[in-house]
Amino acid sequence: MPRIFGVDIPREKRTEIALTYLYGIGRTRSNQVLKEAGVDPGKRAKDLTDKEVAQITSVIQKSNLKVEGDLRREVQQNIKRYIDIRSYRGSRHLKGLPVRGQRTHTNARTRKGPRKTVGGLLKKPPAPK
Repeated sequence: MPRIFGVDIPREKRTEIALTYLYGIGRTRSNQVLKEAGVDPGKRAKDLTDKEVAQITSVIQKSNLKVEGDLRREVQQNIKRYIDIRSYRGSRHLKGLPVRGQRTHTNARTRKGPRKTVGGLLKKPPAPK
């Protein structure tokens, strides 16, 4: 299983798809990197040689792309900055609610988590005399 930037990319997938398993690389950027490295995008990841993997890695490093740890760290620092300056977006991150203006009366279950049922308690029957 080829490793690029500490991530095992899936063996059975085509290289252009397998590269998208790296955080920060999508389909378009994947194809750009493969074209620059001179690797066939249709080739399976298990068929890549060590030289081709090294070429892909060097192309990503040379193009100053932030991927994996660096990009994750930058995103977390940005979120922390929003929280520190007490911006609206920071307060939404803090409360675990949608940040970009989506409705929350219904939906937003991904951010809010599973429903917490409220109410529905039965009254206790009166004690016998």
